[in-house]
This record gives sequence, structure tokens and C-alpha cells, in this order.
Amino acid sequence: MAISAALVKDLRERTGAGMMECKKALVETNGDIDAAIEAMRKSGQAKAAKKAGRVAADGVVELRIADDGSTAVVVEINSETDFVAKDEHFAGFAAAVADTALASGVSDETSLASQPMATAAEQTVDEARQALIAKIGENVAVRRMQRFDAPEGILYSYRHGVRIAVLVEMTGGDEALGRDIAMHIAASSPICVSAEEVPAEALAKEREIFQAQALESGKPANIIDKITEGRVRKYLEEVTLLGQSFVKDPDTKVGDLLKARGAEVKRFVRMEVGEGVEKKVENFADEVKAQAGQAESSS
Repeated sequence: MAISAALVKDLRERTGAGMMECKKALVETNGDIDAAIEAMRKSGQAKAAKKAGRVAADGVVELRIADDGSTAVVVEINSETDFVAKDEHFAGFAAAVADTALASGVSDETSLASQPMATAAEQTVDEARQALIAKIGENVAVRRMQRFDAPEGILYSYRHGVRIAVLVEMTGGDEALGRDIAMHIAASSPICVSAEEVPAEALAKEREIFQAQALESGKPANIIDKITEGRVRKYLEEVTLLGQSFVKDPDTKVGDLLKARGAEVKRFVRMEVGEGVEKKVENFADEVKAQAGQAESSS
């Protein structure tokens, strides 16, 4: 199949590899960019899939904890542009959606859409969303919601600006530690609490990639196995809360810090605006040319 220059450019941005390497990888994977990234990682050509999960959408993340600490919600509300994300009407809608999510008892964004707004019961969340779209002239979406109910421990939170929110359930320790752990999660983005919680499929894929990279060294099989397992251990340290170095004291692992303070993190959620959403990048010059071409063809 023909590989477009735009696709090659995208792969270059996401891997840091050269143009020819990117084009070759795309040809070999029939234009499948994710497969190309994986193949390049295995061969060691990709420096890093540095923009594979880039944040592209705008909006805010709202967080609410009930006064009695028994329940909490985190909700992401998206807009098309940063300009609208700062608009008072959008901000008011986002705050009201979070209040509704906490009060309603629902556990997901689909169920939330049909709930009466906490600030105006005559409208559902979705009806209020559509009214806001008509007012500001830009699309708005209630994209994600997560709820923690009846925690075993105490809920702690941290909100970095309006774009990142973290909710942590922890037993033991104290309020200062709970906030520190929430701030650490905001900064370091672990995917789960412990190595046992890492999805088996994700771990298997990483092990396969590490093994392919190790094979490039040409060393004996027993050495290859040791290299692979060493990289797997390093990966688990990097993606799990307990394995990460604490941001305030890099010489201390979070797991060791919690143990020393008699604390245990039961679960957490970290939500960042636009995670996994790719925003279409418009080229103004190309857009003008396209419009000019359409005008000529219609005349």
C-alpha cells in the first residue's frame, strides 16, 4: 500500500527514528502505525514512543469527595479548545456535572448523562450539555467518570490545576502522607499499585519486546534470559506505585515509604485531560488550498 508522508511524519514524532526507518516499518506493517512502533522497539530503532499517548483534547477534570468521606468521584469534561475550557459557562457546567455525579450515586458517564443536574433539576446532564453547545458554539463531552464507594481506608486527593486529578484510598499513615502519595501519582503516572496488578497481556508484550531487543546483542541464551528478566523487573518498578522512586526523595521507593509509615494504598485513580485522544492537526495553508479547489470545481 502507499504510505503517506503524513503517516511517516506521525511515526517519526512518536518514535524519534529516522524518516527511512519509519517508512520501511510502515511498509512492512501495511501502514499499521501501532504495529510499526512495536516492530521498531523490538529492533531497537525507536528511541521512544514519546508521543504515542500524547494529550490532545482540552477541558477540565473535576474531583469531589463527600463530606463524610464515604464516596468520591472524578469526572473529565472535554471541550474542543483551551479558550472554551477557560470559559465561565463551561467551568460552571463542569462543576455542576461533578456535583451531580457525587450526589446521584451512578458509577459511569453513560448513566450520568440521564441524571437531573444538581443545579437545575429540570434538565438532565445531557440536556444541559447540549444547551451549552448551542451557547458556546463548540462541542462539549462528558468523557469519563470514576467513583469510589464505601472505602476501607481514608480518601485523599490532589488536583494539579484543572487538567490532572488524583484520588487515593489509603489505610494507616496520616493526611500529609496521603496528600504526598496523591501528588506523587500525579507526577509519576503509575498504572497500578503493585506488580501483581499489572495486566498479564501488557506484561507479556513488554517481555516479548525486551527479549527481541536482547537477542540483537548476539549473546548466549542464558544471558539473553537474564537481560530480559532484568528489564522486566525495571519495567515493573517504573509502572507500579510501590516500585517507583518517591518524587520527594528519589532514594526511597514508595513501597518502602508506606511500609515505614504503617500505611497501605488500596487503590487510586489518576485522570488527565485528553489522555488517549488525538486531536486533528489542521494545516491552514492546506485548508485554504482545499477550499480554493472546491470553489473552482463548483464554478
